[in-house]
Amino acid sequence: MAEDLIISGTTKEERYKSLVNQVIALVEGEKDLTANLSNICAAIKYGMNFFWVGFYLVKENELVLGPFQGPVACTRIKIGKGVCGTAWQNKKTIIVEDVDKFPGHIACSSQSLSEIVIPGFNKNADVIFVLDVDDDKYSTFDETDSIFLSQIVKTAEKLFTL
Repeated sequence: MAEDLIISGTTKEERYKSLVNQVIALVEGEKDLTANLSNICAAIKYGMNFFWVGFYLVKENELVLGPFQGPVACTRIKIGKGVCGTAWQNKKTIIVEDVDKFPGHIACSSQSLSEIVIPGFNKNADVIFVLDVDDDKYSTFDETDSIFLSQIVKTAEKLFTL
């Protein structure tokens, strides 16, 4: 079945509101985790025109690359390393305006200039994944991105219990 993604609105907030509703509808009724995470990545990347979007899943005390959209990426990240590992360790969203200024940034792609990472949790408040979104422009991400991408992360968290 083909799915259409139609993002409407002129402001970032309007576009996100349109995107979030479509992501919820996109995963509704589908039980396969890989399929759902893949579609979420595609919806975010193409809906918001970001450079790279992907999930890193916590497996055996490492973040392991999961479904993503964009150029090839780092496969494994240790806790506390780079933006993803730091967001995992600190259990909080991190927004980076210039990745070259983030201590210990892991450069999977030299084209990535700004980044936001949002952790996802299980019912015990353990991080089970992070959503990593990169852009090829500086200072792309702000509190609006954090709010709406966090809503998408909440949708993704529910998929881990299916």
